[in-house]
Amino acid sequence: MLENAFIMIVIILAVNITYVSLFTVRMILTLKGQRYTAAFVSTVEVVIYIFGLGLVLDNLDQIHNLLAYAIGYGLGVIAGMKIEEKLALGYITVNVISSDPDIEFTKKLRDKGYGVTSWFAYGMDGDRLAMQILTPRKYELNLYSTIKELDPKAFIIAYEPKSIHGGFWVKQVRKGRLKKKA
Repeated sequence: MLENAFIMIVIILAVNITYVSLFTVRMILTLKGQRYTAAFVSTVEVVIYIFGLGLVLDNLDQIHNLLAYAIGYGLGVIAGMKIEEKLALGYITVNVISSDPDIEFTKKLRDKGYGVTSWFAYGMDGDRLAMQILTPRKYELNLYSTIKELDPKAFIIAYEPKSIHGGFWVKQVRKGRLKKKA
């Protein structure tokens, strides 16, 4: 089976896409502090890596195997990023500054299940409404859509918090109070 060049290329591509996808997911799990899951993924990852590398090293005289390995690596990066987007691990903090402090921004966001802390601020051109919103990453795009719908001119900055402790909102999210179509 491995004598056929086409089958060898497909196997090397598949192995490397799988390996690099797992590598990407493991790195994200590590950064998110999920050490035991990351350790398990890395165990599987290294077995796949050694198998794939072995196939290429055993046939170094065949340039198409090396190309398949390199292309598989690149495709694995893309696949790993797509997997990470689907997993959407962790939370995101979104800071919003609305140019219209009279919009019932906080009420509308809270009605959709988002935890919002707001305060009045003063910007270069006058009064503003500043908000800080914490949400699971899986609701990130829905939140942006809602914000833009309420105030298309809103200034939005988002980042991932390293740790979260306490507060009303954390309890609500853990109970699953956010609506899917936020």
